[in-house]
Amino acid sequence: MVVICPKCKTKLKVDEGKISAGGSRFKCPKCSTILLVKKPAQVRPKAFHSDKILVAHSNTATVSNILELLKKHGYQTITASDGIEAMVKTIRELPFLVITEVGLPKIFGFEICKRLKLRPETKGIKFILVSTPYDKNKYKRDPESLYEADDFIEEHRIPEFLIDSINTLKGQEPGKKEPGEEKEQKVEEKVVMPSGEPAAEKPSLKPEPSVAPPVQPPKPTSEETIERAKRLARTIVSDIYLYNTPKADAAIRNNRFDADFASELKEGLKLYENRISQEVRAKGDFFQDTIRDFIEKKKKSF
Repeated sequence: MVVICPKCKTKLKVDEGKISAGGSRFKCPKCSTILLVKKPAQVRPKAFHSDKILVAHSNTATVSNILELLKKHGYQTITASDGIEAMVKTIRELPFLVITEVGLPKIFGFEICKRLKLRPETKGIKFILVSTPYDKNKYKRDPESLYEADDFIEEHRIPEFLIDSINTLKGQEPGKKEPGEEKEQKVEEKVVMPSGEPAAEKPSLKPEPSVAPPVQPPKPTSEETIERAKRLARTIVSDIYLYNTPKADAAIRNNRFDADFASELKEGLKLYENRISQEVRAKGDFFQDTIRDFIEKKKKSF
């Protein structure tokens, strides 16, 4: 631990193992002031909320689908749309589980996991990384690094695997239902005639409901189309990095990311241009901006 002399402001490194229960005296080597040093008070970590889950994802439709699934199983939920918000809410709310998009804006999901696992008050929180592969047929293997996350699910498999994953992380058998989760099933009653055959159904006197014309979804706004382009760019670069982490780290350190991943970036750009209209692409080079921003942030983290 570090102690600052109140007289000359000199910083002293003190071995906590040498401090007695009631405190020990040390002499400042600069001004000879005698300091009484006590061990720092042990702060008992707060307990995590066993029924609270934070969902961090930039796609509102995906968030809605996850929330609907979690609420059916009795969980309380918190949401975040970017990495900074997810960090702040996790530290403040202490959910037992964070479900985070890999390519989250501002701070990538796997970086959030890495940072929070290093903090004493949040290291026990479970993490599930959610990837949105831009090519579902390409990535047929697990990522090379999960950054200490506890599980990994591709977005299109959430309905199939999410609840089982949560049950496993909680030490329950996959498929086991939470207490109170069972819902009452409506029993269809049938009248049976003495002959054993079901009675004929009475004709309904209610008029047939008129079929309303299908509602056309609203046209996305300019901001929504730009965010969709940025999300796709983050998905592409996060896929490249997550599935090739050691090679990507070496390439970034040696300023060779563009060269070493030329084929992957070319393939990603082609997909980006196919999915994002020319009108949106004319508003900014979101693909290259995302890659440059990602590389610069990774350099600073080394």
